[in-house]
Amino acid sequence: MAYGLFGPASLAFAQEAEVQPSVEEPALVESAADAEQGEEPAQSEIIVTGSRILSPNVASVAPVQAISSEQITEAGVTNIQELLVENPAFGTPGLTRTNSAFLTSGTGAATINLRNLGANRTLVLANGRRIVAGIPGTSTVDLNVIPAQFIERVDILSGGASSLYGSDAVAGVVNFIYREDFEGVEAEGQYGITARGDAPRYQASLTAGGNLADDRGNVMLHIGYSNEGQLLSRQRSNTVLDDLDTFINVTGDPDDYGVPYEPFYSSFNLAGRFDVRGTAATGDDLMVDPTTGAVRNYTSKDGFNRQFYRTIAVPVERYLIAARGHYDLNDSVRLVTEATYSKTKSARQIEPFALDVANIYPATGRAPIETLVNGVAVLNPIVPTAIAAAAIDTDGDGLRDIGFARRLGEVGSRSGSTTRDLFRFVVGLDGSFMDDRFHWDVNYVYGATNESQQSTGQVNVVNFRNALEAIPDVDDLNNNGSTTDVVCADAQARDQGCVPIDIFGIGSITPDALAWINADSQFLTKITQQVVSANLSGSLVDLPAGSVDVAVGAEYRKETSSADWDALTNAGLNAGNAAPDTAGEFDVKEIYAEIAVPILSDTPFFHKLGVRASGRVSDYSSVGTVYSYSFGADWAPIEDVRFRASYARAVRAPNIGELYTGPSQTFPSGLEDPCEGIGATGGGATGDRCRADAGVAANIAENGVFTLTQSDRQGVSGFNSGNPDLNEETSDSYTVGVVINPTSIGALRNLVLSVDYFNIAVEDAIVAPPRQFILNQCYQQGDDQFCDLIERRQVLSGSNSAGSLQYIDAPLFNGGKLDIEGIDAVLSYQFRLEDITSGRFNARIAYTHLFGGDVIPIPGAAPDPYVGEIGGAKDRFTASLGYREDSWRVNFTGTYIGSSYEDDQALAPDFEPDTIVIPSEFYLDMQAGWTPVDNYEFYFGVDNLLDNDAPNILSGSGFNVTGTDTAANVYDVFGRRFYAGAKLRF
Repeated sequence: MAYGLFGPASLAFAQEAEVQPSVEEPALVESAADAEQGEEPAQSEIIVTGSRILSPNVASVAPVQAISSEQITEAGVTNIQELLVENPAFGTPGLTRTNSAFLTSGTGAATINLRNLGANRTLVLANGRRIVAGIPGTSTVDLNVIPAQFIERVDILSGGASSLYGSDAVAGVVNFIYREDFEGVEAEGQYGITARGDAPRYQASLTAGGNLADDRGNVMLHIGYSNEGQLLSRQRSNTVLDDLDTFINVTGDPDDYGVPYEPFYSSFNLAGRFDVRGTAATGDDLMVDPTTGAVRNYTSKDGFNRQFYRTIAVPVERYLIAARGHYDLNDSVRLVTEATYSKTKSARQIEPFALDVANIYPATGRAPIETLVNGVAVLNPIVPTAIAAAAIDTDGDGLRDIGFARRLGEVGSRSGSTTRDLFRFVVGLDGSFMDDRFHWDVNYVYGATNESQQSTGQVNVVNFRNALEAIPDVDDLNNNGSTTDVVCADAQARDQGCVPIDIFGIGSITPDALAWINADSQFLTKITQQVVSANLSGSLVDLPAGSVDVAVGAEYRKETSSADWDALTNAGLNAGNAAPDTAGEFDVKEIYAEIAVPILSDTPFFHKLGVRASGRVSDYSSVGTVYSYSFGADWAPIEDVRFRASYARAVRAPNIGELYTGPSQTFPSGLEDPCEGIGATGGGATGDRCRADAGVAANIAENGVFTLTQSDRQGVSGFNSGNPDLNEETSDSYTVGVVINPTSIGALRNLVLSVDYFNIAVEDAIVAPPRQFILNQCYQQGDDQFCDLIERRQVLSGSNSAGSLQYIDAPLFNGGKLDIEGIDAVLSYQFRLEDITSGRFNARIAYTHLFGGDVIPIPGAAPDPYVGEIGGAKDRFTASLGYREDSWRVNFTGTYIGSSYEDDQALAPDFEPDTIVIPSEFYLDMQAGWTPVDNYEFYFGVDNLLDNDAPNILSGSGFNVTGTDTAANVYDVFGRRFYAGAKLRF
């Protein structure tokens, strides 16, 4: 299993704001004279992410990294997710443009995943306030709703922060800080395209703001549009054909991994493949030749190339409107408002549906070609004579039958269009009293997300069954005056408009039959969030070392979520996944307190010493009362060196989906059946357990050893489900670090180095046990609770063998554990080479090394390490070097992903976990900008300047994103791409 990474930073000592400084990055000091003259900004009360105390002197005791608006500009990103995931603090995102084409929902969404502990454990805020989720049943925010040009900076707080911000802040917090007090107009337009001339990107935005009422208030408005074009699998040479990793069975030579066998076409072809003998061996199947129309045996050359229809990256179109405003009602009370509206449109396309006879006749896995009429067997006249003559009665009902597997090309590609609308507004008051010693605020936040999804390419199972059971209309049952046509055997179906269907040959399904079987699906969701909060912070008492600062507050939050599928999808009667409707809500009442106590100040070896503590009590309607708390300390023996340490107990209450989702069907891939290859004897305890299943025993009796076909591997299903009895997760996180900013050394005064150790462990994690783990625990360990989740086919069913896996269910429970441990080093340096140039250089590197990380699916189970696997590389860094003069600038950014391994759970027992190595990757991006005159800027950039190809991670791997032949949410799938844009400011 793949999880992820890290990369925080440093405490900054900002001194002059030539570049907008963040709480963690230094601003350039021009000269020693500037420093001596005290060119520092006036001290003002600010909230730093990592503390709720409003004070100019408070800094987080946990690592915080900030991404500035300048960094966002220099990245040229369309979606802020693109920039964030380059940072080693973030692991593999759960949803992106490049991994959502095959999902039943969530197409085109963009999420983030701190520390690879999951998007549900990453709390996303805007100006310190919650954002309504974009994925139903979860707390996961879709970053499509964040206007990149509206961002002042992004604060990334690493480690548990539930005591400060509430549930979901287990891995940390990502806080988007929006611009404020903006005056003027800023317009921007940008266009980009890959070096291969595809996947175009457009974006345009307008930001305007101004003061009003004698500068008592300010209003800002942002309007943005972006459009990212799709990339199809057939548009890339390495994904144009279906292929198979020759290491798919993980029993061969490891050197063969990543070497494709091409073509490896799907046996579900457009003409149909018909099993007339009940053998489930594709070599015995018959088909109608596309050229001659004659019936002949099916061969592997008759297969179907799915890649022609598949998608590497889905298209995403966004409309964004964001506004902020504030107005001073008097000298001590301010009204604040925020509003955001976002519309996101996306679409997906994959190959036409692969219909198996078991989709239509799940009980027998056979389709009758004869129907009893008045006790007499009547042959379906549509069935070709040669196929009818070869067919036999395989299920014992006295009627001849066949199995079939057919790609429904006439129905068309499976496609879907998704529209998400988000509306969010904030209204509040803030102020101060006691000569600004205390500050307060009260806020109300309302957010709602609505999604509408329309999908095509499925069929109505009931209608299809009735259409297959056709008879000659010798009695003019349809009253059309003809006794030579063909009608549906079922009278009620005829009354409803049933049209017989011909599935024998390419293009054989008529438009009328197509209209009868077609079943579009619909998915509607609504998510709401309401938050009322009140906060008070200030200086409680003055001590010799400084003031004791406190913050207290209370919050009420209510969330609702509903997801409604159409009736056919609910019942699984559209030949696809059965998906339940889900609806639920919860509310929570919370109070918190934080205190910062200075111990020593301005004494030898104790330039500053302070301690911090916070706690939160939360009463959930779902799980009851939970507690979170944290402790921390920071010690600066001298002004230039600061040590920091923190401990935090964080909690995450189960979300609505985890609590209330009913059984939802899924089709896992990449599973290895422990029974494969087991014979009539031997195999130890695993062999005994396999042979105890009647279907496995029958398979062994027929084949000598337990044998699986390609259809068996593709025919595994199962149900995921929620659990209303879930409890909260808890986590313990530790950080210890040092920040060095040698302000007393002239040449190094603009250098900041931070090194932080982190350790996060999640207990009682809400998990669904991995299906490979379920199989291994059942057959290798003999654990009955996992065997109860497995169901095998007892007899031949369609093209699936007896004994093959049919269902592996995976319900949620509080049994898991997650942990991750590592070290971060972040170096920032700004400098000038005054004897060479008048410009300035900016350099920064954020590096993370992971010592380890494991998933424990259930108590007592062996840890499943994920650090070092694909998506969880032990070493990652991002580094940038920029140069800026008055009229031009250039910046280079490099991102390194260390060598990674295949999932050790998928390897044969005699292979070491690092048997399959994916080489390291280094991506280089650049951007150059030119300002010929004031207020006009033109820029040009290249992403993936070296045009690196993504590594081959093919169909046998659980890391493969279908259609991409790689881990598309880890590696770049576009190749080199160019963009150019212009900005106008006035």
